[in-house]
Amino acid sequence: MTDLKFTRTHEWVKYTENKKAKVGLTDYAQQQLGDLVFINLPEEGDAVTAKETFCDVESVKAVSDVYSPLSGTISSVNEDLMDAPELINEKPYEAWIAEIEDITDTADFLTEEEYEAFIKTKA
Repeated sequence: MTDLKFTRTHEWVKYTENKKAKVGLTDYAQQQLGDLVFINLPEEGDAVTAKETFCDVESVKAVSDVYSPLSGTISSVNEDLMDAPELINEKPYEAWIAEIEDITDTADFLTEEEYEAFIKTKA
């Protein structure tokens, strides 16, 4: 997972070769949320701003906001999650939520090691 960047709000970012980035929820986030039953995906073409809400997920416990780690434009969304939001629970680092292009700003990223240390402070 060394090609991933992490945020303190528990999203991951993976840059792709075409200057875009995929965004998803970390394993820690999905564990804290519990079984996901619904995701409210952003729309392609939506402008997103780093550190602001860009979608939400509903679990058996609560509805939680998902924060964009990047400023840019949604270039695609993972429509598989509409019918199977539990994919985030099953494979959090494969079940990306959205891909962002035209990136102009980023949240403060953590490396995998920094993120692991950060979540240990939450336990």
